[in-house]
Amino acid sequence: MVTTETITIEVPVGMSKYLEVIDPKSELTRNALLLYPYILNQTISHGRAAEILGIRKSELIALYDKLGYSYFDIIQDDLDDELNSFRELKKKDYNFNT
Repeated sequence: MVTTETITIEVPVGMSKYLEVIDPKSELTRNALLLYPYILNQTISHGRAAEILGIRKSELIALYDKLGYSYFDIIQDDLDDELNSFRELKKKDYNFNT
């Protein structure tokens, strides 16, 4: 169980009705979304955010993934380039050691 505290924030009129806690899952999602900008700007890590929320890092990553926020900030083309570079280095290393 995570220790909680109550804070007051200012939000636009009409928003408060959407911030009412409906269930624990919605509350976790809301709190995870409040932490996301600090992960994005690298103030805290996914691990630290998960710790704050009282869940495992893998659970937080899965939650963000379901919301469309990728853990990896790399596009497929860049990933393919990285994999090809790795394969080439591995091939050179293998040829060097044989």
